Amino acid sequence: MAEISFDDFLKVDVRVGKVLRAETFPEARQPAIKMWIDFGDEIGERKSSAQVTAHYAPEDLVGKQVMAVVNFPPRQIGKFMSEVLVLGLPDADGEIVLIGPDGEVTAEVPTGGRMH
Repeated sequence: MAEISFDDFLKVDVRVGKVLRAETFPEARQPAIKMWIDFGDEIGERKSSAQVTAHYAPEDLVGKQVMAVVNFPPRQIGKFMSEVLVLGLPDADGEIVLIGPDGEVTAEVPTGGRMH
């Protein structure tokens, strides 16, 4: 495990946002869901693509609060531009479970799982 300084950690801007809209992403190589997330007045609405179909349907995500890194450069995924990285933890099968602002997860995750 590589160590980083506290100053390096502070460069990562993690914010909570609310999912406004979500839909399947059939063009993605791996099953994924496209999300439009509101991060408030300072950042506004941003898009993300996440491989979370094992635990979520698009309709389950609307209104949900999620944690995301908002200061990575945008990433083109197929014809979709992902602007933030939504954070989650792997379950026992390696499927991603989203984390919320209170650390809430909707499926059991093993102790020591690395955040994605």
